[in-house]
Amino acid sequence: MHSAIQQRLDLLEIFEERYRRKSTLITAQLPVAQWHEMVGEPTIADAILDRIVHNSHRIALEGDSMRKQKQTSLLTETRNAEINNK
Repeated sequence: MHSAIQQRLDLLEIFEERYRRKSTLITAQLPVAQWHEMVGEPTIADAILDRIVHNSHRIALEGDSMRKQKQTSLLTETRNAEINNK
């Protein structure tokens, strides 16, 4: 069996085993609307996404990246330290 198809089937098996039994946390930068296309094979994508979306809770984060916020904070601290040392 082709490896890409096998990978999709493996992913389906993981979600099938966890479906209604265990919690699954997924984090992604790819919007949910693009997940189907990313999985590829339509039938397998339907099965996977059906299990993921059913009874799911979505938390969509907005705003600047926390990394950017931290970087900005560090730059400000560095500049303030340089000014105070002059």
